Amino acid sequence: AVATVLLVLGYIGTRRLVVRRVDADVPDLPPEFDGLRIVQLSDLHIGPHTNRRFLQRVVNAARSLQPDIIAVTGDLIDDRAEDVAVYARALGSLHAPLGVYMIPGNHDVYAGWEEVEKSLRVAQLGTVLVNDMELVQRGGATLALVGTGDPAGGARGSSRVAPDVERALARVPASATTIAFAHNPALWPALAARGVALTLSGHTHWGQFALPKLGWSLASPFLEHAMGAHTEKGSLLYISPGTGYWGIPFRL
Repeated sequence: AVATVLLVLGYIGTRRLVVRRVDADVPDLPPEFDGLRIVQLSDLHIGPHTNRRFLQRVVNAARSLQPDIIAVTGDLIDDRAEDVAVYARALGSLHAPLGVYMIPGNHDVYAGWEEVEKSLRVAQLGTVLVNDMELVQRGGATLALVGTGDPAGGARGSSRVAPDVERALARVPASATTIAFAHNPALWPALAARGVALTLSGHTHWGQFALPKLGWSLASPFLEHAMGAHTEKGSLLYISPGTGYWGIPFRL
């Protein structure tokens, strides 16, 4: 009986859309970017199982937040490259003044990253960052936005989508404050060591079963950084619980 109740509640949980508002105090952020608003979407896992009404609610919520930047931090689709077309139809209308940015997650790699990336670029959904960066400016100040590859792509240098932090940061101006998008939070220590001020990650889903007030999730026993916010040497990490779900339709 308890298991049945949990499964029902977990199924209902996959239909809920929760907006988590996070204030990040970014060291040395130029005053021109004070109040910058980033909407982070992560782990949508769009596939045949995805509820289209839910995706429309995601779009409506993102627009209502009036973001300066939209960051889609990996696992856009769920293992099938053809689902990029579904993603494009559902979220292709999203725009932000300073841009929409997408990075690969492990499931995008499993789907065949070359085909996924090509489809994303053809659909003109935003800027795809793979071990690369983009500069945005406001009032004469510059902010560097960096996107990494994903460990599912293999060790550094084994494929174009494999994470290469040094390559991703190579063109960042020395004076620029850097915000990184890295699907897997395991990449954060390397980014923090190289002076990245803020890293936005996903991947863990917070185990799809979490007690945030207790700082615990089903993923916590297995990962050093599984959920929420972390700081190290002046560098900040925020791990999104994910916008969608993976596997069985269960989220609490």
